[in-house]
Amino acid sequence: MTPQTTPGPFRVGLIGYGLAGSAFHAPLIASTPGLRLDAVVTANPDRRAQLAREHPGARAVDTPEQLLADPDALDLVVIASPNRTHAPLAHAALRAGLATVVDKPLAGTAAEALELCRLAEERGVLLSVFHNRRWDGDFLTASRLVRGGALGRVHRFESRFERFRPKPKPGWRELADPAEVGGTLYDLGSHLVDQALHLFGPVETVYAEIDVRRDGAVVDDDAFLALTHASGTRSHLWTSAITPLIGPRLRVLGDTAGYVKPGMDPQEADLRAGLRPDGGRPWGADQPSHYGTLGTDESAISLPTDPGDYPAFYTGIAAALAAPGTPPPVDPRDAVAALAVLEAARASAATGTTVRPN
Repeated sequence: MTPQTTPGPFRVGLIGYGLAGSAFHAPLIASTPGLRLDAVVTANPDRRAQLAREHPGARAVDTPEQLLADPDALDLVVIASPNRTHAPLAHAALRAGLATVVDKPLAGTAAEALELCRLAEERGVLLSVFHNRRWDGDFLTASRLVRGGALGRVHRFESRFERFRPKPKPGWRELADPAEVGGTLYDLGSHLVDQALHLFGPVETVYAEIDVRRDGAVVDDDAFLALTHASGTRSHLWTSAITPLIGPRLRVLGDTAGYVKPGMDPQEADLRAGLRPDGGRPWGADQPSHYGTLGTDESAISLPTDPGDYPAFYTGIAAALAAPGTPPPVDPRDAVAALAVLEAARASAATGTTVRPN
């Protein structure tokens, strides 16, 4: 990569234009000052036509190899392709000297993820992971309450990503091959574990129940994790595709107060609907019907949710590119820690025992 002589816009190459690439990464990149969506890898004719409509200034590229063959033409590569490709594509991009963002999970195993971190450090190249759920409004609110002491000493953190999809959907996430890194544990569970680690720190023990419940399913679609943090907090995490009645998104219990929050952050639905952060309307604003409750059974108030802020991730990436040495918005070693917890969860579910992460 040839360093730019002016402070941006930094040229971004996006690998993948499925749901992750088209609904999350491309809109956020395009709306971030200092970044320019320059090239998108997709060979699918329908997706190329979609790209031309949505981002007419970006060129379509057939393969990742073609994109990475000219690293001097780019400043950042974003990998939003299927999970099994994350580690090899990140490895190739880092070896080409390109700053790299990878959608979660960073890799299929903690060992692969750690290898990528070491490669980025050796090369002096930025590496980060798109754990955008750190910027969900509900999690930002809970984080503010916990860190500000509004709940007292927190002893239990409950977090759910639940859906009701009783029939498996076609796609790589439903394939049995472990190399695909499919299933709900590594899909939504990656976010749940990252949030718990980000808020309450390292995990000492993991207990998990992981099941395949739906007829015709061949990958996990229902999981429960119980984490014991070194801080003493216990995190109970649920991710499921078979929940006809959704539980609270968050329930955080301290020794002086609690916080309970229903409903999902609106940013994903807005992005899927074609709404954009630069669209001239408030971004990440929750519905009043989804505001949480703060307090105790004797004294509780309705608490407006802090606005969600997915754009903060790429704003942080732009800042790190503009000032080398600036930490990325998500430390890739955080993703290694999350993968170690997920691997411990698999081992726990297989043995019915409590497991310590490696």
